[in-house]
This record gives sequence, structure tokens and C-alpha cells, in this order.
Amino acid sequence: MNYQALFLDIDGTILRPDHTYSERTKLAIEQVKKLGLEVFLCTGRPIIEIDDLADELGVDSLIGYNGAYAKYKGKTILNEPMLENDVDTFLSIATSKNHELILYTKDKNHFTTFEDDFVQTFSEIFQLRKNELFDERLKDKILGITALNVGPNEANHYIINDNIRPSQVNVNGVASAYDIIRINMNKGEAIKRVLGELNISLENSIAFGDGMNDKEMLQTVGVGFAMGNADSELIQYANYQTKTSEEDGIFHGLKQLGLVNE
Repeated sequence: MNYQALFLDIDGTILRPDHTYSERTKLAIEQVKKLGLEVFLCTGRPIIEIDDLADELGVDSLIGYNGAYAKYKGKTILNEPMLENDVDTFLSIATSKNHELILYTKDKNHFTTFEDDFVQTFSEIFQLRKNELFDERLKDKILGITALNVGPNEANHYIINDNIRPSQVNVNGVASAYDIIRINMNKGEAIKRVLGELNISLENSIAFGDGMNDKEMLQTVGVGFAMGNADSELIQYANYQTKTSEEDGIFHGLKQLGLVNE
């Protein structure tokens, strides 16, 4: 197979539970780049918070906010904010249910409060630094939302139409956090747009992920790998399951395809 593009989730895929990555993961990225593959970080995180990691890994193409925004070698090629009316509805739901929201624009992470303990924990775990309180005037610029303090039976309140599905964040310590995913603008749809721009066939692409926000990504690419630590519901959408992020799962998956070596 003529593989031409690789898409990598960050948390639980590149990053281990202690938020470090292994040298083998970095080596695998270096090796596939030498083979000519385009490498993208493809994450639910805001792009403004992953520049340092991208630089360390030698990756300059990024998909963030669960697919709403993408850059290829520094050039913006996708920018799809949420509908303003939907943002209004999510804010109302959060208020009525005593949830908190983080609303992401391309420049900042906007919180409905900084006072809540779990909000502070989430911010620390994901190393969110470019933070400020939400301003109503930003409602037309929101690329993604994470709802916090959401109980296991409360996430369905955010399914306000057929285009929305909540996705539990698959990181230890944040079980009550859900990303609000759009059916028409997610990691899979972003990959379709990106590969269309690059004139690369979907069948020539590879992806690795661990959470349910990676579902559409693994369904879209030619070869999808679920990590060994993946959400059990995700595995059915992958072609293969590799080892965990702590066991160099990306390296082993790419080795399975004959793209890397020791």
C-alpha cells in the first residue's frame, strides 16, 4: 500500500498517562516523515496549546478542536465554528444542570468559571494556559466545547439535534468531562477535507486514536488503529488494535505496516 498520510491523536495515543511521550513514538514519526508521509496531530485540544509538542515531534500540520480547525504547514485550511444558536443552547443547558463549559476559539480557551475545583483540575491535566472567562460576544467564533461536571446520565442533555453527540474524554481523572462533537464537523470530516486539499486518497491514510472522539477518524482513514488503552466502544471502529501508549503503540502499529524499524 502507498501510504501517504498519518493522523495521530494526542492524549492517550502520543502522550502517556504522565503526559510524556516515548522516544520510540518520536522515532516512528521521524521515520515515516522520511518515507514522505504527511503527519498531522489530530486532537480535541485547542491548537494554541499544542505548538510546543508539535515542535518537539517535528510536526507542522495540525487538526484541532475535534476537527473544526486545521493547519497544513502553517497555513489555515479549515475553520468551521459552531452555530451561534447551538452555542446559546449549550450555555443554557449547562446553567440549568450546574455544569461548566470550556468554549474554545482559535485564540483562547473561554471558561464559564474558574472557581470550580474540577475546572482547575481539567485545566491542569490538559495544560491549558491561554485562558479567560467567556464573553457572550464570542458566540459566533466557538470551534469546540467541553462540558465539565457532567454525570454519566447527563451527557444526553447536550444532544440538541441530530448533528450533535457528546463524547466522554478518555483520560484518567476526567470521567465527568464530555466533548461536544458535531456529526458534520469532526476528526473524520476534517481528514476528508485535508486529504482532498492534498490530493491524497483516503485509502492511503493511517490514524491512531484512543477515545470516542476518534470514532469518525478511524472510520474514515484507510487503516485505523485503536490503542491498547482505547475506550472499549472504539475498538469496533478500528482495523487493528495496537499496544498502549505506555507500550509504544504507535511504533508497533506502524511496524506492523512495515513503515518503521528499530
